[in-house]
Amino acid sequence: MPSETHETDQHTLVTIACLSDNYAFLLQDKKSGEVALIDVPEAAPIKAELAARGWKLNQIWLTHHHYDHVDGLPELLSDYPAPVYGATADAHRLPDLDVQLGEGDHFFLGDTKVEVIDVSGHTLGHIAFYVPAARAAFTADSLMALGCGRLFEGTPDQMHASLSKTSSWPDETLICSGHEYTASNAKFALTVDPDNAALVERTAQIAKIRAEGGFTVPSTLGLERATNPFLRSHDTQLRNALRMPEADDKEVFAELRGRKDQF
Repeated sequence: MPSETHETDQHTLVTIACLSDNYAFLLQDKKSGEVALIDVPEAAPIKAELAARGWKLNQIWLTHHHYDHVDGLPELLSDYPAPVYGATADAHRLPDLDVQLGEGDHFFLGDTKVEVIDVSGHTLGHIAFYVPAARAAFTADSLMALGCGRLFEGTPDQMHASLSKTSSWPDETLICSGHEYTASNAKFALTVDPDNAALVERTAQIAKIRAEGGFTVPSTLGLERATNPFLRSHDTQLRNALRMPEADDKEVFAELRGRKDQF
C-alpha cells in the first residue's frame, strides 16, 4: 500500500510510504488548492502520488536534517519546484532553505495557519508543524506512534519539554510521525505498562493492521495519551510498574528513555 488518505471538509492529508519504514505527508488546503509536502525521504513515491492526483506542490516543510527526511529533495525539486521551509537553528545542515523558522513562528498554506514548534531532543533544531484547522501535527521523530525519537543530540529533559508542548492539542489531533516503528514500540511499551488495557488492545490492533499491509501512522493524540509511555510519565500505574512512585515526571521520562535505548 503506497499511500493512505484522510479527508476533512477543508483538507486532504496523504500519508506516503518511503524507503523501508519512513513516511512523507502531503497536506492540501482544499479551498485554495495549495499543497505542502512534509519531509522528503525519497522522491519517486512522492512524485508518483502528486502525478496521480494532478497536484502541484506549493511548499516543502522539513522537520530536521537527518538524511532519511531530506535526501529526496534535489530530485523532487527538479520536477516540483517549491519553496523549502525549515528551522533556522538547523539551517547549517539542512538543504538550502527559502524560509527559516523557529519556535512561535507561523505561516499559511492557502488559508490554513501553520504553527511552528521547537521539539528538540532527537536532534537540536528539530521542529514540528501544528495545523489546528486540519487537526494534524507533523512531529516526525519527536512524538512518534507509541514512542519518541532516540536522543541523538538532546537530553531527556529537552525531549520531555518538547513532548509537553502537545498538552493543549485536542485528542483528535492526527500525529503524523516519521516512521513505521509502532509494532516494535508496542513491544517495549508493554514491558513498562503491562496492565494498561488500552495498550494491550492497541497492540493487537497494530498486529492486525500490519498483517494486512496497512499503516499505523498517523495515530491520534488521544490514543497516544492513553497508551504511549512517553506521554504517561505522570501516570500512577506506570510509575508503580517502574517502581518509581515518588519520582517526578522528568525522572520517570528519563528512565523510560534509558530502558528503550537498551531494549
